[in-house]
Amino acid sequence: MIKEQSLKDIPLEEMISSVQKGDMQTQNYLLKTYQPFIAKCVSEVCKRYIDPKRDDEFSIGLSAFNEAMISYSSDKGSSFLSFAKLVIKRKVIDYIRYIKKRPAPISLDETFDAEQMDNPLEIAAVKEKYQEEQDAWHRKEEIADYKEKLAAYKLTFAELTEVSPKHRDARESAVRTARTLYEDPELRAFVFSKKKLPIKQLVRKVDVSKKTLERNRKFILAVFIVLTEDYLYLKDYLKGVGQ
Repeated sequence: MIKEQSLKDIPLEEMISSVQKGDMQTQNYLLKTYQPFIAKCVSEVCKRYIDPKRDDEFSIGLSAFNEAMISYSSDKGSSFLSFAKLVIKRKVIDYIRYIKKRPAPISLDETFDAEQMDNPLEIAAVKEKYQEEQDAWHRKEEIADYKEKLAAYKLTFAELTEVSPKHRDARESAVRTARTLYEDPELRAFVFSKKKLPIKQLVRKVDVSKKTLERNRKFILAVFIVLTEDYLYLKDYLKGVGQ
């Protein structure tokens, strides 16, 4: 039986691969070892201290971390912890939304006075405002993660507005090219490895000139990164574009 001391010397990505092959000992070890990481991710969503022993949100985060171990693929280009962080946050967000939509149980013995009976329109307005604030915060988190991913390709969020094709047809063509890039395993692996476009191979797969590919290189890479990540809000901007 492998001791925990031995597991500490094994690279994380290698341990994840073992988990995916059915290594339950390593799976349990990682679930135990990364509880502080999980609690931190959950805390960032809930904006408060998370007690692993008492808060349901932590259980959701722990389950999400386990799911991330099973579904992670290094082909996506991001590290396991970056992937796990996004999965945890997404699951906790879904849980919070589910809880807020679920009607709260009301005791038959409970009494209400005039002050407790809020105007339904006011309640709806407050809930809508809260949801907008939550969406804004999560969108901000997503953009912060996106900036980190762009940096690996020597791109910045600010310059995307400058390199974005000005005409709609050109933008759609660039997004379509990014989708082709993402959907081809060999081209996708090339981009992950080299952090640049495989111009020679790509020009044979899309109806776009080499000159146009080179001109829109940064924008295509930026869209490609969005497609490879678990971005809920950023992907909204690409719905129906280039398909």
